[in-house]
Amino acid sequence: MTTTTAKPKLKLLLIDDHSLFREGLARLLAAEDDFTLVAHCSTGAEGVAALRQHPVDIVLLDYDLGETRGTDVLSQIRSLAPQTKVLMLTAGISEAVAKQVIAMGASGIFLKHRSPTELGSCIRQVMEGWSWLDQQHLRAIFSDQPAAPIAEKPRFTQREREVLRGVFEGLANKEIAARLNTSEAAVKSVLQQLFDKTGVRTRTQLVRLAIEHYSEELRS
Repeated sequence: MTTTTAKPKLKLLLIDDHSLFREGLARLLAAEDDFTLVAHCSTGAEGVAALRQHPVDIVLLDYDLGETRGTDVLSQIRSLAPQTKVLMLTAGISEAVAKQVIAMGASGIFLKHRSPTELGSCIRQVMEGWSWLDQQHLRAIFSDQPAAPIAEKPRFTQREREVLRGVFEGLANKEIAARLNTSEAAVKSVLQQLFDKTGVRTRTQLVRLAIEHYSEELRS
């Protein structure tokens, strides 16, 4: 008889000072089969204390914690648990803060007006090594950095170009798959082809390449 080993659940810690939002999100996260919500806390101090007692895979960290800023807590988390991924939650932050958050080691910035389904997808992609940034923050982060020279633009197939356009627009793999009427596995396969052709290693680097060298043609 063949036995299968269940994939370990992703351990999450939620830090947000808005009780209604935090408790509602906690219920939604706890309902996901592949997530375990270890704790949800209202302050940065409570969150850091919880992290000391119960290591997690990813911290969902509100940027505006009343008198405390998420960047202060992020700094403590990076020092305490450098392998733990941090996803910053926010109703909106400036371009300067977005740059600071990413420079400090956050794996992404998730806007609170987006849907719970998108958050679930975001968490899973971050745990797979992707970065999560909306188009506005991507442009802000890369706007003051010079374009990297390339000897020759790689030639893309039509499907590679379609997937790259979806990445450029900030779509998740599931959304790209739905647009192209294909599977998420097929989208991931095309993304790997794009990585191999361009020599980049992350989704964020791929978007930067698209912004620097392909933005005009991807809009057409």
